[in-house]
Amino acid sequence: MFLIKFLWKFVTFLLLVALVIPTWALAKTWYAANNETIRKADAIVVMGAAQLDGRPGEVLKARLKETARIYENNFAPKIFTLGAGAPGDRFTEAGAGRTWLISNGVPRGAITAIPQGRDTFQSIEALTKGVKKLDIKDIIIVTDPYHCLRSMTMANDQGFVATCSPTRVGIASLEKAGFRYLVREAGAYLAYVTLGRRGIHISDHVA
Repeated sequence: MFLIKFLWKFVTFLLLVALVIPTWALAKTWYAANNETIRKADAIVVMGAAQLDGRPGEVLKARLKETARIYENNFAPKIFTLGAGAPGDRFTEAGAGRTWLISNGVPRGAITAIPQGRDTFQSIEALTKGVKKLDIKDIIIVTDPYHCLRSMTMANDQGFVATCSPTRVGIASLEKAGFRYLVREAGAYLAYVTLGRRGIHISDHVA
């Protein structure tokens, strides 16, 4: 009888954990997406997304528009665009982003492209190496709303003090992203914080 009660309590505990932890990750991801906390910083960091033969795709263009907006409002004097290209691409996400910003009025000298990284972690890691000799500590990450939490967490783990300015338009905005994107990013965040670098491979596939 004692064993049955113990097993019942143990199974109940596991079920509660299985429910509470994903709910916590969902809540944190949603809160970060809906509560912009940007302040003046050393640099704006644009997370990469798909480009089409040198032209930013819809998701990347939305991030670049938000970048231009906060740069024009003097939140930071420097911009770093991140992201490599897909295998076989002639252009990189970072390069396409830099070109778009220049063509839309941002001074050429304010923008540095860091064309390495095929996922969030690799891009942040490349940023860390790229600014090693610069006085860059406080950063504003520009990305999709539900991607904010994971990006900020990875940046903070690399020694930055990160806030996030989420995109306001496009298919990945809060209005259009949908619950599926929230679940996907919460899962990627949970994989990273529980498994560390071992969870990167998982989060790359769910993000």
